[in-house]
Amino acid sequence: MFVATSYTKPNAMSLQGTIRRYTLIIEKINQRQFPSFEEIQDYLEDCGFTISKRTLERDIAVIRNEFGIEITFNRNKAGYFIDHENSINMDSFLRFLEIVNTAELLTESLSDSKETLNHISFDQGGGLQGIEYLKPLLQAIKEHRSISFTHFNFHTKKSQPYNMNPYILKEYQNRWYVAGYVLGLNKLRTFGLDRVSDLTLTDHMFQPDPKINLREKFDDAIGVVYGTGKKEKVVLSFAPDQGQYIKSLPMHQSQRIVVDNEEECRIELYVVPNFELEQQIAMQLDRVKVIAPKSLVDTIKAYLKSALEQYD
Repeated sequence: MFVATSYTKPNAMSLQGTIRRYTLIIEKINQRQFPSFEEIQDYLEDCGFTISKRTLERDIAVIRNEFGIEITFNRNKAGYFIDHENSINMDSFLRFLEIVNTAELLTESLSDSKETLNHISFDQGGGLQGIEYLKPLLQAIKEHRSISFTHFNFHTKKSQPYNMNPYILKEYQNRWYVAGYVLGLNKLRTFGLDRVSDLTLTDHMFQPDPKINLREKFDDAIGVVYGTGKKEKVVLSFAPDQGQYIKSLPMHQSQRIVVDNEEECRIELYVVPNFELEQQIAMQLDRVKVIAPKSLVDTIKAYLKSALEQYD
């Protein structure tokens, strides 16, 4: 949920102002109280956006048609609601709004005082490497154009050229990845943009395979290694204090709290077990116990045994 603020925008028709309006419209409708058109308009005005009826109609149409968020009018309730089942990009759209609004906040703070950057500590992990390729990759994905690039492999320590039919961009832990069908290898692969160079959009057009749904594969797993297995119920028991972090920052969208008391915080996930899940568990081994499935229990036991052997 995005929290509304009461400051007045210097230019409500700017790009950032438009994105902010989208955020507020979604916020108001997402409260599930079936607001009327006039109530949405009043809400925007309370937040500093005095716009015409035509502008609001256009905003709703853009959110629906351009971003795939089905804002629908319910005649019985005499108000609007979001049809989540038919909104294909809801999570991505909310994440997009979050990123843009964060950038807007920082931009405004910087314009207020040149000392702003002295009060902000940014992650120095190199997450911005490769973002110059986001725009051409989006173009290639939308136009169904094959791409060619060189990728550096950490394990082999070698660079290798690839030709790919790109299907989707994926963000994970402040890094960006492109996933698609690699020509020649005839398989699906995911590549980190921080290790990509010499990216080129080719003249070759491809027809996307309707059987390939990488968004669904990513949704069913943690991170960028979606695996080939089936979704399983993963049960984890955390120490109570660690459970507070897990509740505030869920490991996966399927996370469900099943026990929460003074002894443990137990959660269930429905995911395809993969390397990233194992890594997240390994980072907090002394604060979590794997209950199920047995295959994951055995994997984490092997982690523990290997770690102990390093100290013998």
